[in-house]
Amino acid sequence: MERGLSVDHSTIGRWVVRYAPELNKRVRREIRPPNRSWRVDETYVRVAGMWTYLYGAVDSTGETIDFMLSPKRDAIAAKHFLQLTLHRTGPVRPRVINVDGHPAYATAIEELKRSGELGRRCRCRPSPYMNNVLEQDHRFIKKRIAASLWFRSVGGALNTIAGYESMHMIRKGQIRWLAKGDIVGQIRFIHEVYGIAA
Repeated sequence: MERGLSVDHSTIGRWVVRYAPELNKRVRREIRPPNRSWRVDETYVRVAGMWTYLYGAVDSTGETIDFMLSPKRDAIAAKHFLQLTLHRTGPVRPRVINVDGHPAYATAIEELKRSGELGRRCRCRPSPYMNNVLEQDHRFIKKRIAASLWFRSVGGALNTIAGYESMHMIRKGQIRWLAKGDIVGQIRFIHEVYGIAA
């Protein structure tokens, strides 16, 4: 409407599914590395009529590290999510991982220590109240998901959540050279990501 266009909401939905993964990929190149105190937790979202788990990790300042959608909430899923997160962060390894008390995380962390993927000194700290910063992050994403009336397919869910998370990272000021409140700069950054003339 701002640009004098009439666009149906289903068209916008198709744009999100098509372009959100590319936005996520390009945003990842520009974000600051996280600190070494991580918060890891999961929440549930409805995908194709089934409850699915959305794993998330942020650092102590609330900056997004990674996310993953999984049909199960067990030690295998927890280990896979932590491996994915470690891969994304490159040389940055956590000093402590705060979890909500779910025993799968302690098992996964011990296995990753034994394999050398995590440092031997990394602590698993069950502390639900310290994960409040991550709970707030989950609320933001779930509010967006509820507004979009959930998901009809796993692929659509993955792509859409990637878009939500990417925009959230931009708004939180995680881009290395872009300030949190710089709305004009954020819009310019998104234009540059897609090669659009401002």
